[in-house]
Amino acid sequence: MTTKEYNLAVDEYSDNIFRFALKHLRNEMSAKDIVQETFTKVWVKHEEVQYEKVKSYLFTTAYHAIVDWVKKEKRSGDIESSGEKEAQAEAEVDLQEILHQALNRLPEIQKTVVLLRDYEGYNYAEIAEIAELTEAQVKVYIFRARKALKAYVKRLDLVI
Repeated sequence: MTTKEYNLAVDEYSDNIFRFALKHLRNEMSAKDIVQETFTKVWVKHEEVQYEKVKSYLFTTAYHAIVDWVKKEKRSGDIESSGEKEAQAEAEVDLQEILHQALNRLPEIQKTVVLLRDYEGYNYAEIAEIAELTEAQVKVYIFRARKALKAYVKRLDLVI
């Protein structure tokens, strides 16, 4: 990949990587750090990366950086926005907040595949490549995640 292609990749994919990291981490500063780390790692290997595959490479790198960040934060005990805190139910509940809560309850891999599929629009083959899974595993994780999300939202309907 040339310098010009790298700069095009930064322009084209940095917002997508940021949104992907923000959905996982729910911390803007950490998401920005993940974007920076991702593009730094890609620059180090820019001669080995083909421009046609840069999108997949970027998301794979970002995914691994997020996983490492979560592990590091859990070890240090400083994770404050891990989804453990529950927002108090108010008279008018924001559906988007409910979905964020539901997403944060999912196992990390299920959350990742759902975000890649439903928020970023990747197909099963691309998700399999990014998450280093088979397409069958991706489909199973997405099915289970959607089922859990649906059950969580229905359960809240009974409470509200």
